Amino acid sequence: MSSSLGERLKVTLFGQSHGTAIGCVVEGLPPGEAIDTEALDAFLARRAPGRSALSTSRREGDVPEFVSGLVDGVTCGAPLCAVIRNSDTRSADYEQLRRLMRPSHADYPAHLRYGGHQDVRGGGHFSGRLTAPLCVAGGIVKQILARRGIHVGAQLQAAGSVEGARFDPVNLTAEDLARPLANALPTLDPETARAMADEIEAARSVQDSVGGLIECAAIGLPAGLGDPLFGGLDSRLAAALYGIPAVRGVEFGAGFAAAALRGSRHNDPYCLEGDRVCTATNHHGGILGGITTGMPLILRVAIKPTPSIARPQQTVDIARMAPATLSVTGRHDPCIAPRAVPCIEAAVALILLDVILIMKGSL
Repeated sequence: MSSSLGERLKVTLFGQSHGTAIGCVVEGLPPGEAIDTEALDAFLARRAPGRSALSTSRREGDVPEFVSGLVDGVTCGAPLCAVIRNSDTRSADYEQLRRLMRPSHADYPAHLRYGGHQDVRGGGHFSGRLTAPLCVAGGIVKQILARRGIHVGAQLQAAGSVEGARFDPVNLTAEDLARPLANALPTLDPETARAMADEIEAARSVQDSVGGLIECAAIGLPAGLGDPLFGGLDSRLAAALYGIPAVRGVEFGAGFAAAALRGSRHNDPYCLEGDRVCTATNHHGGILGGITTGMPLILRVAIKPTPSIARPQQTVDIARMAPATLSVTGRHDPCIAPRAVPCIEAAVALILLDVILIMKGSL
């Protein structure tokens, strides 16, 4: 089972949703970096369950215990190991899932892959619960990058059919990246946040769910980071982002909309700002040929509707090899996307630092 990410900065996630604990091991962090634990806790709280009326009622503290890698709150060069204890588990909710396969979950392919030995409780190692330690690692790296003038932020750009404004792809600031944090849902304006909340609540009221779009951006990146073909920054980012449960699509810049544009509209004209080469538009999303151009990195991620819904669904009972009906019990988000926003930031930050260390050797 591949649960590791990166080359020079290597992150390994461990644990299961209803196990004793989950956590991460991070190798390659630069030594001498002070970690603001209050800022890290605030970042983790954005992902944590039970903090919103629109999320699952499962309540976890999500307070990381640092076993190694920090001395007096400063990275020491040793591998950093963080553990998060699970406390609010209800494993009995999942007993029937040993034989009833949940639609749009990993249950059936996991059963085939691991011969029925996989942990079915809460999705086991396939669960979005594993994004908590991902956010521990990514939250630390976000702080390290910010000290170098590289800022990573994201917003819930759409929830169901409600779509909000996008980040300015050319003149983006750190203040713009922080704006979504001021709203009840992490989007750019409060009116859109209210409309999104209504959309999510409407789905929940009929035992259904909705998906969403997350827009993520990074500013302050130097031009020239990355490699062509399979070592491209966009290739590395896509691989990391697809490791986050519920991700259904990744696009950079204009993305799929580029297919409907003519070249004369899609091309980004080069221009000068003083002695700096830049582009007047940013349909390329800050990456060309797998290499950064110096423009803001802009990407969007599609999050599928929560597959765990209380509505009766058609499935198969693999113990009897017969058709069956399943209503998923337990505690689940009617929309996963709001809590996935910091997860996307975390994955992007980790890849950016890894590529910087690959290309430059150090910060």
